[in-house]
Amino acid sequence: MSWAGPFQYDIGKSRNPSQSPVEVVFDEQVPTLLCLSHLRWSFVYQRPQHLMSRFARDFNVLFFEEPIPTEDAEPWLEVRPDESGVQVLVPRLPQGCDGEAADRVLRGLLDGYLDKLGVRDLVLWYYTPMSLSFSDHLEPRQTVYDCMDELSAFRGAPPQLIEREVELMRRANLVFTGGYSLYEAKRQRHENAHPFPSSVDVEHFAAARRPQHDPDDQAQIPHPRLGFYGVIDERLDIELIARVAEARPSWQIVLVGPVVKIDPADLPQRDNIHYLGGKTYDELPQYLAGWDVAIMPFALNESTRFISPTKTPEYLAGGCPVVSTPITDVVRTYGDTGIVRIADTAEAFVTACEAALADAEDRDRLLETADRILGDMSWDHTWSLMKEKMKCAM
Repeated sequence: MSWAGPFQYDIGKSRNPSQSPVEVVFDEQVPTLLCLSHLRWSFVYQRPQHLMSRFARDFNVLFFEEPIPTEDAEPWLEVRPDESGVQVLVPRLPQGCDGEAADRVLRGLLDGYLDKLGVRDLVLWYYTPMSLSFSDHLEPRQTVYDCMDELSAFRGAPPQLIEREVELMRRANLVFTGGYSLYEAKRQRHENAHPFPSSVDVEHFAAARRPQHDPDDQAQIPHPRLGFYGVIDERLDIELIARVAEARPSWQIVLVGPVVKIDPADLPQRDNIHYLGGKTYDELPQYLAGWDVAIMPFALNESTRFISPTKTPEYLAGGCPVVSTPITDVVRTYGDTGIVRIADTAEAFVTACEAALADAEDRDRLLETADRILGDMSWDHTWSLMKEKMKCAM
């Protein structure tokens, strides 16, 4: 089947006619930043959302997601204006529309919407090189590749990803990386690469330092609690979690986040392991406030080799001591702080958690050290530095 258009562009949260359309704001006097992302805007609030919501102060920001199947016979583009000022664009493709046919449709949907808005001054911002298959014909005044992860090392990565990244690096005016390890891996391939490690919204997570009501699904869990929030996928060492839970049955391990790319049946099941599911960004400080120690039990594999976890400074901003496996960027940035403890085995992880529980007792020292570590670390600062790099690369 051929989907040739013209395509539909539906404004609002869905095609439900009972819902009122949401106003799309587009200022023809400012440039447009088109962000092409493998991550969904409404999934987990992280680096893309922090940065794009800030870039929306200076640009018309369009956040183009990967397609979602639809039961409709024809493709269409859902346009969801976000309260941050970002327009979230979600392509809806019919069943069976994949491969080169999907690329043609995505190109048509994207071109049609850019024409509809009258976009003339365009900046491209890539989170995934795979988006080149439908956007390589665009003529932006600047192309930025914000490489936040080594995507080729993730489970289920497309085989073309490495080749596409080579092409994107050739086209990009600027390359940003999500951490120093990733920067070291990419800097030989681009002369204008810059490391921008994970930052933090200190004020948001500092709310966890104040006494508050425990969320209902956490309130009945005894203390001490070891907590983690984030995507539960192949990057998590589920065997380590099981062994810690077995070694200390009185400790409660609280895991907050969606399960992705792994079978939930493979997750360890014990009375002292609690899976609370995904939560919104606004809810996270309330959960963090109820933990005694924050943990980062990451597996040491190809998918974690270059990560720089955003949650490290978030946990510290919330006033929680941290125990992590020896992720390179965590060790080099926080390993000598005294309140982020590193452990490479289950036995060492238990010992480190015991020390972290003692750290939590000396709250004044904990908070003073955390504040010193965080310093001027903020997404506003990161965004400001990125803008300067973009101006210099014009």
